[in-house]
Amino acid sequence: MSKSKQGIIEQDQLVQRLKARDKTALSYLYDNYSAAIYGAISRIINDEDVAEEVLQDAFMKYWDKIESYNASKGRLFTWMLNLARNLSIDKLRSKEIKKTRKTDDISNNVYNVESENLIHQNEESIGVKDLMKNLREEERKIVEMVYFKGYTQSEIADETGIPLGTVKTRLRMALKNLRSVLGVG
Repeated sequence: MSKSKQGIIEQDQLVQRLKARDKTALSYLYDNYSAAIYGAISRIINDEDVAEEVLQDAFMKYWDKIESYNASKGRLFTWMLNLARNLSIDKLRSKEIKKTRKTDDISNNVYNVESENLIHQNEESIGVKDLMKNLREEERKIVEMVYFKGYTQSEIADETGIPLGTVKTRLRMALKNLRSVLGVG
């Protein structure tokens, strides 16, 4: 275990103190484990505020459920990590988060429609559409998705079902062809 203001508390002693409802033991637990637990939570939940909320819920659950911890089944940290992971997954599945995602999706769709209109105006004004005619259909589609719609190469692979390596190759070939049309490189 790592050091804290209170010194080092061995796992068995920490568990005994938590089961005895010692609030300084809970404070020690938080001081020494919250960063690692938060890291695990934030890998599941991308929203910082929601991740912090789940972290607080996790420590309340540790306090409430410490009697269910069994040292013969594993280390305290592993037990804590599993509880935090389950809380994170439950939070993602909750109606509250799904509702927020739907609202975010609507906002993103409005933004995408507005930005797509702007992109089409800009494309036409600088002659990009004419340049794109020099590409094969499969190359044009990849270039449009990357540069005009903001997709990553991995997202394109997922969206289209094309292998990631093929997406990368098509993009590379498209850029090579555009360079030759423009007389650059």
